[in-house]
Amino acid sequence: MTVIATTVVRRQVPLAALGCLLSFVLFWAAQRAADVSMLDLLVYRTEGLAVRSGVDLYALRATEADLPVTYPPFSALLFTPLTLLEPADLRPLATLGNLLLLVVFVRLSLLLVCERRHARVATALWASALAVWAEPVWTTLRYGQINLLLAVLVMWDLTRRPGHRWAGAGIGLAAAIKLTPALFAVFLLLVGVAVAARRGVWRPAVRHACVAAATFLGATLCAAVVLPADSRTFWTRVIFSTDRAGRPENTANQSVRGVLARLLHTPDPGVLWAACAGLVCAVGLAVAVAAAARGERAWGAAACAATALLVSPVSWSHHWVWCVPMVLLLWSRATRWGGTGRWAAAGGLALVFCSYALWWVPHTPGRPELDQNFGQMTLSAIYPLAAAAFLAVTARTVVRRARADHGSPSAEPRRAPRAGTAVQAVAKE
Repeated sequence: MTVIATTVVRRQVPLAALGCLLSFVLFWAAQRAADVSMLDLLVYRTEGLAVRSGVDLYALRATEADLPVTYPPFSALLFTPLTLLEPADLRPLATLGNLLLLVVFVRLSLLLVCERRHARVATALWASALAVWAEPVWTTLRYGQINLLLAVLVMWDLTRRPGHRWAGAGIGLAAAIKLTPALFAVFLLLVGVAVAARRGVWRPAVRHACVAAATFLGATLCAAVVLPADSRTFWTRVIFSTDRAGRPENTANQSVRGVLARLLHTPDPGVLWAACAGLVCAVGLAVAVAAAARGERAWGAAACAATALLVSPVSWSHHWVWCVPMVLLLWSRATRWGGTGRWAAAGGLALVFCSYALWWVPHTPGRPELDQNFGQMTLSAIYPLAAAAFLAVTARTVVRRARADHGSPSAEPRRAPRAGTAVQAVAKE
């Protein structure tokens, strides 16, 4: 029977690969028909040119859209190879690279949210074929963004075995390229502290957080040596310019700050945003850490991602590629335990990110977001609302797990922990 099952699984892979390839080809054709500009890719290339020519990195404006540089200087060092190709050659290579990264991201997400025997290659290919049509993924490829690369670096860390010597390096590199992933290092540190407080044992999560911090500092110092003036400009001035990336009220800004700007009809939510972001960060991290500390590593990691996106000053819709592991997590739980509610949650979350609903409201030209009515504001806050619902479901999962740990008969069935990831180590003590 084992041989037969293995043969069936192997035969599923070619069919899944064909389905995934067909979906990607159709996607590529749709993007070409839409005449996508890949503006952000051109900005990255301009940053690389600035490094090679010695131009002030944070004074330049790139492309016809007059876009500024917003990432730390270390990212510009990584973008210098892009200058070896002309934009016409760079665009298809960037698209191909992002499609491959999507498959890797889906595969790593399945390893995090499922038992390894369920995280099959065929499943990853079918899921990738569907995920490419989600709005955050579509927009990532439309602009030539690096969101999938950052997500893969973080997810690689979260799926390493507990004693892996390099676990944490991916998060550190991702944070050195773009600051938002740094919250994952804080998350791992707090998980280790939480477990130590309960059981008196320091776990690998703390070590992984330290590796992430060391990697971040090493990359940042490397950039400071090569680009001292640009590094000084970024860390003393640019990092505090929260409006540099674009207008806060822009519909594409799916963060708490964007929601407040549209809700209050103001381009500057000011102190209210800072207070709300601090509260959301505290609550979101508390839920994420509580989930991971009780062995629900996938819930904890996904909740941390949702929190980071909510509290960032600007979370463009394409930053929300983390919807992929969120949906896969809800799908895996619905598959395992069934129930109308679980299937509805998985389907509802998938629909949110595949509906493109945030673009159904007026958003160009001018600043129509400052005059939205209630219905329009609801649609333009659809990702934050979905993230808030996901955090609530995560909190409910933590409560059920706590009941299971205390032997409550009403608790949800407790799955056996499996070794193999950094965060999972907390479940074995």
